[in-house]
Amino acid sequence: MRLSLSLAALLTATALSSGALSSAALAQTAPAFDAQRLSDDIRALSDDSFEGRGIATPAEAKTVDYLSKAYGEAGFAPGGDLQADGSRLWTQAVSLNRFQVSNLNARVQVGDWSLPLAQGEQIVASTRLPAPGGKVMLTNAPLVFVGYGTSAPERNWDDFKGMDLKGKILVVLINDADFEDPSLDTFNGKAMTYYGRWTYKYEEAARQGAAGVLIVHEDAPASYGWATVRNSWTAPQFDIQRADPSKERVAMEAWIQRDVAVQLFQHAGLNFEALKVQARSRDFQPIELKGATFGGAFGVAQSTIESHNVVARLEGASHPDETILYTGHWDHIGIGTPDASGDAIFNGAVDNASGTAALLELARVYGAAPRPQRSVVMVSFTGEESGLLGSTYYAANPLYPLALTAGGINIDSANIYGRTTGFSIVGLGQSDLDERTTQAVTSQGRTVLPDGGSAGGIYFRSDHFPLAQKGVPMGYGASAGDFRDAPVEPRIAARNDYRANRYHQAGDEWDYAGQIEDLNVYYSVGRALADSRDWPQWKTGSEFGPARAATADQRK
Repeated sequence: MRLSLSLAALLTATALSSGALSSAALAQTAPAFDAQRLSDDIRALSDDSFEGRGIATPAEAKTVDYLSKAYGEAGFAPGGDLQADGSRLWTQAVSLNRFQVSNLNARVQVGDWSLPLAQGEQIVASTRLPAPGGKVMLTNAPLVFVGYGTSAPERNWDDFKGMDLKGKILVVLINDADFEDPSLDTFNGKAMTYYGRWTYKYEEAARQGAAGVLIVHEDAPASYGWATVRNSWTAPQFDIQRADPSKERVAMEAWIQRDVAVQLFQHAGLNFEALKVQARSRDFQPIELKGATFGGAFGVAQSTIESHNVVARLEGASHPDETILYTGHWDHIGIGTPDASGDAIFNGAVDNASGTAALLELARVYGAAPRPQRSVVMVSFTGEESGLLGSTYYAANPLYPLALTAGGINIDSANIYGRTTGFSIVGLGQSDLDERTTQAVTSQGRTVLPDGGSAGGIYFRSDHFPLAQKGVPMGYGASAGDFRDAPVEPRIAARNDYRANRYHQAGDEWDYAGQIEDLNVYYSVGRALADSRDWPQWKTGSEFGPARAATADQRK
């Protein structure tokens, strides 16, 4: 593991020497978060010995042991699965199906023209549907361009128009129809809706009866480069166990490079860019690529595994049955294809050892403070990198009733570069946690900034989302704006280098800086809720409000 120690030392010294990273007005009541402990936890969890914290590997047991011990030392009790004797484990068992694709042989063909598709180069193909005989075979499957692949009756939008898509391969654009032209404002302008996420594209294709999906990758609408696609989807894929997976999964979930789509459309007598423009309209009609077919076969090694959420609980003094959640995922990608330097370990220091370290530090502060009135539960989720699986499982199988979960805060990829002028609330406008967070941020002399990740669908890409879908108000945000402490240039360079070159790649190492201002925000909002009788509410128009309203009679 490679470390930029000079910058790390500089930023750590800045954090430690500044004492309180919050404003003077907040300093008198600010809890004692410790930059050195954060550094120690991040360094430990992202060390090569943890092998990238892959789920269902020996590294998982090592990570679970580390977290359980740290939560216990912080004063929390095991909060996981309930045992016959009334005790609880540190973990919640999460049953998953594991799929590893091998030996892909694929091509697209139009008449006499054909293009072989190599795994990781022109295409990345995977599956999360159990395959009889351990093999997926798609022979001369017709190709249909379905625009953004969206069926949204409430927006009077249907990209499928009743076409029979059974057995066909759908070619789909990533993101929403508004991305290229936000002025259309049919899908919240530049801000991505869930219809723009790759997860939705695959789910809707299954509902349409398709055999598979080819999502056309483009850097800007995807919000990440091809390297992220290759590294994320050539690794083993996981899914929670489902009663009828064929209703929710297709045989092939794939991405193709944009250049492949352009060539394919050209040979089918179509113009890719012109069809992208057509796809922005409600009047768009799905277009069969005349004479074009997809042929592909790959092996699928299938197994059922058990992974684990790590759950720690501090029982409330007067309302122990009511819960405040703090969440973040412990997993990363594990060991994958070596990079140019031969490094094959995806250390995941930022994503998400930094957020996991934040949960441990919050637990220490809560454990040292007077006991809160409501119970505080820390959940370190598994399987986030495989599609929010640990949080999806918890939301479907909650250890503590969701109706009595007042709210929560999710932490993913914390600020490790230095103090900033602002704080971005992801999903701003969804719930009145916005106002509570704004109060904590402005008390530090900072400003709440618009959600900078809305175009990339950040709100749908972390572990708060499955809980929000069930109606639990969940906060999610992080530092934003300009850096406040000199030297500024190395901080900007380190942050930009991570985004450009290290996200979900073997070079994801880190230069440590403080996250203490943000921790003060998380603690302030959560502690106030833990000591109150308040129940945060979703705002009018939020798609998550109805789920919460359905359980209103269970809250006092």
